[in-house]
Amino acid sequence: MNDKMIKIIQGDITTLAVDAIVNAANQVMLGGGGVDGAIHRAAGPELYEACLKVPEVRPGVRCPTGEARITPGFKLPAKFVIHTVGPVYRDGQHGEPEKLAAATATRSPSRRRTAASPSPSPASRQASTAIRLKTPRRSPCGR
Repeated sequence: MNDKMIKIIQGDITTLAVDAIVNAANQVMLGGGGVDGAIHRAAGPELYEACLKVPEVRPGVRCPTGEARITPGFKLPAKFVIHTVGPVYRDGQHGEPEKLAAATATRSPSRRRTAASPSPSPASRQASTAIRLKTPRRSPCGR
């Protein structure tokens, strides 16, 4: 019998008590509209301050497309927020497939077992999908 299970939950990502939520952020990481703005509002001003402390890799860019940055969750029930930036689709001829693959393949070195990610459906921007991988917890952080 397989002891791993994927659980999909549709709901408000800012209310989920998981190890980490994945924020579909913009490159500046200072909040925005939609789910990004909701995460920043729910986490409180400490998230904004933490994002300001992330060094810019070039002017106005803290997290380039295809990369991820991690911050504490602050007032969220989630312990961490993983900020990642997906590509803006233009015409499919500007490296969009490769940039999307890089954005979705970025992994946290902490090897967390529980994560939540916004739903990719544009029709349900406020809905989120939580994925919980049920395995024995052996966190390197001792949690």
